[in-house]
Amino acid sequence: MNTSRKTAVITGASSGIGMDLSRLLARDGYELFLVARSETKLRELAGELGNARVIVADLVSPDAPQRIFDASGPVDVLINNAGFGLSGPFVETDLQKELEMIQVNIAALTALTKLYLPPMLARKSGHVMNLASTAAFQPGPLMAVYYATKAYVLSFSEALADELRDTGVTVTALCPGPTATGFAAEAGMEESRLFNLSKPMPSERVARYGIRAMEHGKRVAIPGIANKLLTQSIRVSPRRLVTTIVRKLQESR
Repeated sequence: MNTSRKTAVITGASSGIGMDLSRLLARDGYELFLVARSETKLRELAGELGNARVIVADLVSPDAPQRIFDASGPVDVLINNAGFGLSGPFVETDLQKELEMIQVNIAALTALTKLYLPPMLARKSGHVMNLASTAAFQPGPLMAVYYATKAYVLSFSEALADELRDTGVTVTALCPGPTATGFAAEAGMEESRLFNLSKPMPSERVARYGIRAMEHGKRVAIPGIANKLLTQSIRVSPRRLVTTIVRKLQESR
């Protein structure tokens, strides 16, 4: 790749927000390393973009972060976008799936950040974007593990952003609300009130907002006025009430 151009690694690049982030960064002239499980989808996207390489990796595997870093080398931007959810009462949901969720949403994100940060700090420039969610701001009955993983991402990102102040390296937690991607179908949430009371935000809009926030060094980026108001109201509402409301939203219509 042309080392004079800025480079970026994007996990979960084969669909949804990750695909839109890839397209937007490609238009901005970045050389991209696209990471996902599906080689076919990645190669189709790389062919469309023209300035991208494919890294096929499943972040469920503990050795995936090191293999991704070895394949890409240091980059200007790391976007930890990969993640998934699972809905249902905790006593009934699949434990293995939830352990895999923790591995992808938390462990892999942490390992990738650990690997890519030192070269950024040595250059005194770089950006990390971690995909959190408005789910990060409160407990989530009927998606208990998923909400907890996103709370970790938000807390981790904000702490790192403070540690790295004045270094030239920024960390941004992007916290979208319901978004038009394949997430709801994969998580079994298509019939939930959360995804049906209002129209989910287009993923391209979320991606565009996230890139702008990242480039400006914003620590927490919440796209959409309604999502911003929601997260602010949570801060001053009784936790018991917030949890009850979230459960209602998670339930089917």
